[in-house]
Amino acid sequence: MKKIHTARHALEAHLVQGFLEAQGIGGEVRGAHLTSGWGELPVDLCTVWIKDDAQFDQADRLLVAFLQGRLAQELGAKSWQCPDCDEMLEGQFAECWNCGARRVQETRNP
Repeated sequence: MKKIHTARHALEAHLVQGFLEAQGIGGEVRGAHLTSGWGELPVDLCTVWIKDDAQFDQADRLLVAFLQGRLAQELGAKSWQCPDCDEMLEGQFAECWNCGARRVQETRNP
């Protein structure tokens, strides 16, 4: 396991972990229960770890793009239609706000 991110608080750590898992990269949050006792002290207690070291470089690239807002900009213009309820959604959403159905991933032929 490799540490990919040090968060300011547990909410941020779980957001990062959830983002990575949505990209197919397993991870875990460590130290989330410790952050409430430390207040604003600059300590590395709440961290996100990647389970598969081989996915670290991919996770790092995705996380940097996510934290800089580049993914939201790229995906925002790619709207999609929910396969279950036909609601039109902005590209940055992975699930339909109306019915909860997950976005169908596009397959590309080489």
